[in-house]
Amino acid sequence: MSSKYEFVPAPLAQLPWRVILLVLGIGCFGLVILFSAAGGSWRPWALPQGIRLFAFLAGAVMLSRVRENIWGTIALPGYGILVFMLVLVELIGAVRGGGQRWLDLGMGFRLQPSELMKPWIVLAVAKFYDLLPPNETRRFGAIWPAAALILFPALLVMKQPDLGTALMIVGGGVTVMFLAGVPLRLFIGGALAMAAAVPLAVNFLLHDYQRNRILVFLNPESDPLGTGYHISQSKIAIGSGGIFGKGFLNGTQSHLDYLPEGHTDFIFATMAEEWGLLGGLVLILTFFLLINWGITVAMRAQTRFARLAAAGLASTIFFYVAINLLMVMGLAPVVGIPLPLVSWGGSAQMTVLICIGILMSIDRQNRQVVRW
Repeated sequence: MSSKYEFVPAPLAQLPWRVILLVLGIGCFGLVILFSAAGGSWRPWALPQGIRLFAFLAGAVMLSRVRENIWGTIALPGYGILVFMLVLVELIGAVRGGGQRWLDLGMGFRLQPSELMKPWIVLAVAKFYDLLPPNETRRFGAIWPAAALILFPALLVMKQPDLGTALMIVGGGVTVMFLAGVPLRLFIGGALAMAAAVPLAVNFLLHDYQRNRILVFLNPESDPLGTGYHISQSKIAIGSGGIFGKGFLNGTQSHLDYLPEGHTDFIFATMAEEWGLLGGLVLILTFFLLINWGITVAMRAQTRFARLAAAGLASTIFFYVAINLLMVMGLAPVVGIPLPLVSWGGSAQMTVLICIGILMSIDRQNRQVVRW
């Protein structure tokens, strides 16, 4: 019996439309928040953000057509290219906003290699463990090369300086190491070593503004009108929204410019003031559904590389959401991690949609195997 959907081209019918609609729902809600943050105007934030959303989503759909084995083939060469680009950033990178993080490509285009490293470190470490026999994973020779793969780009990014992105790179890579079967005792030992090294890092490696952010996190009242101002105003905005919020376009903290960066890192506070606890829970639930889909893709994957890559990419999206929410609620230091698909800016938007595109690629391979 013929299907009433036969007129739909097969490539379109095979797309994971539930996930695409989920992404569009999050992204369009972000446009509504940006519209409100600009005082009821599509400019300067909502319109460019909307154009980027649909352009990057189209790119993610194109990535979904790439076969899974190709990602494995280009994982390590792509990692080498990105490391080379990070070195170029250090040598000739463009300075913007106090950081040297971009490569100027001419004609007004700039590329931030550290953003591309967030998903690619997952692919590289997943490929490294895919090449190893499973019984070799618990040996030291299977640990230090992966640690070097992770730490080298992370240190280059720290030097830019960009603490938040460096933490994301480490988080994604270490997650893949853990899922690959590296013994838990090594993670515990590494965590204790890092904890012991924190005082040295705070005093000798971090820049002054990064050090102040950590100190203010430990004692929020120490500088309420300086470094602690962002967190204080963010808490006020979230708390003043109550359960149902003040209503669309009725926020005061962002509209009266009390809340700094209310359209970027602290956009969740802008949203919570107008949409309240209920709006915040709906947004968090939507992100949960997206991340849960990524984990499901990993569980259904047929190869070790695909399982590790999918789980690592889903974890990368989780780290974006979790760190941003903890940050705006004062439960973590401010490290400049935006809320993906919602905050103004193309870098995080591009990175998350690359993750989703690769996940859709692995998911398409899974569904083809099941049908076979």
